[in-house]
Amino acid sequence: MSDWLEAEQRVERAQQLSESRRWGDALQELEAAIAINPANALWHAQRGVLLEELSRCNDAINAYRRSLELDPYDREVSLALGTCLARQGNYARALEVFVKLSETDRDFEPAYCHRIQIYAELGQHDRAEEMFYLAQEIEERCPHCFYHLGGSLAARGKTDRALFCYNRTLELDPMYAGVHRRIGLAYRAKGDLKKARAHLLEELRDDPGNSDILLDLAELAIAAQDWRSAACKYEQIIELQPDHEEAFFELGKLWLGRGNPEKALLCFERAEELCDSEMILCDLDWHIGEAMVRTRRLEEARTRLERAVTLDPQNPAILHLLGDVLLTLERPQDAAKYCRRVLSRDESDAIAHHKLGICLVQMGRSNDAIVHFLRAIEAKPDLSDAMLSAALAYVQLGKWRAARQMLNKVKACSPDDADARELSRNLWRYRFRALIKQCWGYVRHLGSRVSRSSFSGTVSHGS
Repeated sequence: MSDWLEAEQRVERAQQLSESRRWGDALQELEAAIAINPANALWHAQRGVLLEELSRCNDAINAYRRSLELDPYDREVSLALGTCLARQGNYARALEVFVKLSETDRDFEPAYCHRIQIYAELGQHDRAEEMFYLAQEIEERCPHCFYHLGGSLAARGKTDRALFCYNRTLELDPMYAGVHRRIGLAYRAKGDLKKARAHLLEELRDDPGNSDILLDLAELAIAAQDWRSAACKYEQIIELQPDHEEAFFELGKLWLGRGNPEKALLCFERAEELCDSEMILCDLDWHIGEAMVRTRRLEEARTRLERAVTLDPQNPAILHLLGDVLLTLERPQDAAKYCRRVLSRDESDAIAHHKLGICLVQMGRSNDAIVHFLRAIEAKPDLSDAMLSAALAYVQLGKWRAARQMLNKVKACSPDDADARELSRNLWRYRFRALIKQCWGYVRHLGSRVSRSSFSGTVSHGS
């Protein structure tokens, strides 16, 4: 048997193996054929396709380039190279390939079609629409063009026009992969959860193991406050992919929101084992810290939250939570530091002003605290907690009229506030005790004066 015949037979076997989706075995056969005849451009292109199936995109790109070195005018191979580069996120090189294709053959519609998607990904939406209309001049019934333009429109918040494009895609190709999901997400953006769910389920029927669709359905269930359904979706993802860190993380957030910090911690810790992204680790530290706060593991929570702040120093939610922990640990000076960091970003944050005021009270600075309580009330006129804190600070300072006025505001704003009612009832007692204390201090002062006078008189008399 000649080498050339053996090469042809190996290529034939590679095709048969590909039909059975045995990509690795097919690649071995094809590479054996290429070793015999390395100048066959088509075989290099076929090798690129197999490498893409094996998720070896960089190797696939090199295979397509080798094929084009042997046959520079094969537009299908150029198209495959451009799409592979785009899939890798190398948009600049992909655009070079597609621009060259359209210059070589102005009527090659895919050269414009794929640029719609790339320009949309780059946020160059005017260019995306330009490519769409150029493609339409060549082929009006391309479902890919409508799908890609729909993505561009959805990214700009033009939901109704995006829905038109997606529905047009379905008309042209009822089996188009991914379009039902896009329609579902568009309806979710419009607030139509029922239609959104219907289209997402339609997509899931065609691709039952797709974790992204299951995540979408879980988010939809949360929006509809169907917590059980959301938890089931996350658990389904974990069953299909036991190493799916996002599902563990989102399930943990769900348990935390439903008041079960122990279950939440188990999910977060598993997500942490699987995670390798710094920003996701920051979110994990934040939420693990919050779960630990709720289980009263305050020192551990402080460590977690301090690390989260290091990774995301401007996140107000983390700053607030860390301030709460430090305040509970009776470290008001440290807590005040984080309250001030929140206020440096947003001077109108009423909660931060209130918490800073509490820190200052604990530091013995009630006058300064009242300033922040009043700013909190100014920013949020119905913040009865700040009003009550201000009333207590006024009591500490002996400013009884101001305390009474502030308590009246609390009653008007929150008439069922038990703490305010109790303070209001006991205000006269605090004032009376303060008066007795003042009187006792005055009596002691007079006694001291009498003692000094008596001693002085005794000395004088003895003289």
